[in-house]
Amino acid sequence: MIGLIPAAGEGTRLRPLPCSKELMPVGLGRLDGELRPIPVCVPLLQNLRLAGVHTAFLVILDGKWDIPRYLGDGSRFDMHLGYLIRGLPYGPPYSLDQAHPFIHDSPIAFGFPDILVRPRDAYVQLGEQWDRTRPDILLGLFPAHNPQVMDMVELDDDHQVIRFDIKPTSTTLSYAWINAVWGPTFTEFLHDHLAHVPVSPQELSVGHVIAAALEKGHRVEGLRFPEGAYLDIGTPEQLRMALRNPEHWGFQ
Repeated sequence: MIGLIPAAGEGTRLRPLPCSKELMPVGLGRLDGELRPIPVCVPLLQNLRLAGVHTAFLVILDGKWDIPRYLGDGSRFDMHLGYLIRGLPYGPPYSLDQAHPFIHDSPIAFGFPDILVRPRDAYVQLGEQWDRTRPDILLGLFPAHNPQVMDMVELDDDHQVIRFDIKPTSTTLSYAWINAVWGPTFTEFLHDHLAHVPVSPQELSVGHVIAAALEKGHRVEGLRFPEGAYLDIGTPEQLRMALRNPEHWGFQ
């Protein structure tokens, strides 16, 4: 399984920034055997490694060289990290597709590097569930505290996704998808879908591609984490929440 991480955003809601958004420190923790500031992207790498992921690709924006400078080759996380440069600027799916030549035969563990997630073993559980049922896509579902800006998901009794609402103005659904594991079938669908979807000034999200796959009959399942939590640090208010309560996310 290969990790796939989009880190090509411009961080406009946090500007001006002293570093790439993905490197914003959110607490203190042990790194290289010492107490160090921990950037928001590091727990994602650690959680992927906990699930047995040894290799990950980060797709970055040209100019965000502080990310590979800090993360390096991945050896400090017992991983192999590769870096790709964003091509078409129309949203995260286009960034992910940059990795297509390198990942098209592999199962993928996907995560956002600016979202903190609990529990720490979420990818362990996702990987085990994906091994059992082998859907085209398996979504990690967490109780939503801000459904208007999330993609909300409903499951049937067999964990199949039967409803997928993208940033609904109002909803009765409780769970949002935050991370995912998928197989080569969805990687190929994403690649082909982007080749045919009309380019729009409105940025395409990963959720839009998942919804399109669901509509085309791909098997999309979900795994709920009813005691789980997430925090996107993409705005000053949310970053303040992370900094005020680092212990909640495993930091000092």
